[in-house]
Amino acid sequence: AWRNRDPTPLSALFPTRLFSLLQPPFSFHPDRLKLSTCRWDKVASAVVSEESAVGSSSSGTDVFNLTYLEGNSWLWDISGVRVLVDPILVGNLDFGIPWLYDAAKKFLKNFELTDLPQVDCLLITQSLNDHCHLKTLKPLSEMSPNLRVMATPNAKPLLDPLFRNVTYLEPGQESEVEAENGSKVRIRATSGPVLGPPWQRPENGYLVISPQGQLTLYYEPHCVYNKDFLEKEHADIVITPVIKQLLPNFTLVSGQEDAVQLAKLLHAKFIVPMKNGDLDSKGFLASIIQGEGTIESFKELLSKELPDAKTLEATPGEPLHIPPP
Repeated sequence: AWRNRDPTPLSALFPTRLFSLLQPPFSFHPDRLKLSTCRWDKVASAVVSEESAVGSSSSGTDVFNLTYLEGNSWLWDISGVRVLVDPILVGNLDFGIPWLYDAAKKFLKNFELTDLPQVDCLLITQSLNDHCHLKTLKPLSEMSPNLRVMATPNAKPLLDPLFRNVTYLEPGQESEVEAENGSKVRIRATSGPVLGPPWQRPENGYLVISPQGQLTLYYEPHCVYNKDFLEKEHADIVITPVIKQLLPNFTLVSGQEDAVQLAKLLHAKFIVPMKNGDLDSKGFLASIIQGEGTIESFKELLSKELPDAKTLEATPGEPLHIPPP
């Protein structure tokens, strides 16, 4: 997310090709969209928390199992409903211009699409390459062309050629996804950052409501939000970056005091910090990005404003289990 500190448009800083998306050919087989039994058994079995989630759902208790896949990517299991978020699982993140920016994951280097369990919904927050990653989405669509997708309308030109079952949500709109076990999760779009000119529609954040309404999760991957839009909402769980990523005169990713105010605004009980800048990156853009703040400094700020909230750190590839408080 690019938030101006001055009125200079982003397009004036970087070439248009920064936002172009490559679509290299891939060949996958639909029967491989299942859990791998090879080298990634350990990670994949951690990702798939079906047994505990389904058991919790049948006993009348909602649970979130949140598995961080690095960058902006997540796999959420909400009482048996599996939601794949902004996946980057094929190749690096390079915006089509690797000399400018080229990033690889640090921990899940060999994690592949075929290591995923069957998912019930693909959730896309933004239309840029670090969220709507065509090198991942193209083979995913070949493996599962009827996969349910919910996305920002800004991604329509990218997703329509790939998937048959896409719901585009404007802020305030919501839709429902159902798993094979009968669990249903509601997903409501919220207003996220504006990328490009100020008249462009915003990208999306999301509120995710568990099947029995016992837990609500809020997710927006750059800590950019519309305060007026969210002040009537609440979320038990907030996933947000807390370490700022800065370019000269621009905030790429917000955090710290903005993340604290977000948690306070939503009356959050649990805050899950994202480390979406913690990648092995190279290129000119990577060399000038500066980080500001730490998780520890965020915790100190949070303790003053929301002392009862808990900060839960997610380990890549391992599900973070959150039951109702």
